[in-house]
Amino acid sequence: MFIYRYILIFTSFFLLISFDGIAQKGNEYLEDYLVIAAENNNGLKEKFNDYMAAVEKIHQVGALPDPQFAFGYFIQPVETRVGSQKATFGLKQAFPWFGSLSAKKDIASELAKAKYELFENSKSNLFFEVKTAFYNYYFMEKAIQITKDNMEILRIFKNLSLVKIESGNASIVDELRVELELNDLENQLALFIDTKNVFRVSFNNLLNRDVFEVINVPEKLSHNELPFDKVTMLDSIYNFNHEIKSMDHKLNAFLNRETAAKKEGLPKFNIGLNYIVVGKNPSSTASDNGDDAFLFPSIGVSIPIYRKKYKAMIKEAQYMQESETAKKENKKNTLSTVFENTYKDFNDGDRRIKLNKKQSDIAKKVLDVLITSYSTNSKDFEEVLRIERQLLTYKLAYQKALTDKNAAIAFMNYLLGN
Repeated sequence: MFIYRYILIFTSFFLLISFDGIAQKGNEYLEDYLVIAAENNNGLKEKFNDYMAAVEKIHQVGALPDPQFAFGYFIQPVETRVGSQKATFGLKQAFPWFGSLSAKKDIASELAKAKYELFENSKSNLFFEVKTAFYNYYFMEKAIQITKDNMEILRIFKNLSLVKIESGNASIVDELRVELELNDLENQLALFIDTKNVFRVSFNNLLNRDVFEVINVPEKLSHNELPFDKVTMLDSIYNFNHEIKSMDHKLNAFLNRETAAKKEGLPKFNIGLNYIVVGKNPSSTASDNGDDAFLFPSIGVSIPIYRKKYKAMIKEAQYMQESETAKKENKKNTLSTVFENTYKDFNDGDRRIKLNKKQSDIAKKVLDVLITSYSTNSKDFEEVLRIERQLLTYKLAYQKALTDKNAAIAFMNYLLGN
């Protein structure tokens, strides 16, 4: 767990310098939430433990085979000139061909690195999900606030229409039109509130904390631009995407597996020691009568004569290399398509931000003129309500475009492995 926290603390530093600028003013709460998610999310802990288990595999495959110990007892002692042999002890150690163990360690090491990249990919994906959930929750907060503000404006219109009705300068239809608008907004507001609760539960579950925890969002969400041109961005994705890097490590593992398979087809050696317990021969006058015998060394060679097995192991490793290479190229093609679509979403969000800001400003000016006009005569009330609806639509669309653009940047960060 200490290693897990150390890695998270170290990698969290890079959250401060990733290109979506989450530490900038406007997203000041998001950084803290990302750290909480990294420390608490159970899915991320699962991937980290997979990696740690793969690391332990390195120590297993790099060790020599266990030595063999043998004990023999002579039921009928073997008589020799120096005494009777009563028991024997044997110890034998096998040694694979030179470089076999290091090749196996290299396989396990590369597979462990592949697992680590998958852990990093899960972390990047978790951060993307947290950011997206945060932006969605922010949008619901703004949608509720904008809708309530519009309802207050409509109530002012209603009071204005009542005054004009009492003075005989307007029809009761004006009041009823406002009621219709208010009823629609009340229904929309209820939907926004329910949706906000769904996003709150989803967000807190990602952080593995109580679903009723309060979520702090900024007054205004910041939005940033991409730091690179389109071609550079795609090249960076190919170089830094964690899934691609994981495939590179797997490919290296299969190359080492081919090397290990070739070495498996070479002779193996073993060195043994034997110790024989000898009893005294009463009829012997030899100086070493009754001395135990220590035999060193005995040397053996294991000759791999069944070549089909080893050839098959080599071919298996080569096929796995070809498979992983094709898989990597297919993944790059998929990433290219996904990046193109995300880049489109980014540009679309950017355009919609500018458009809805401009449209909101124009609609506000039109509404001010129409309200002034309606205050002096009973005309254009329906137009007042229509422009008010448009203004509400533009304000909501502006906030949605802002969250969509941020979500596109967050996904590009995920593709880049940030």
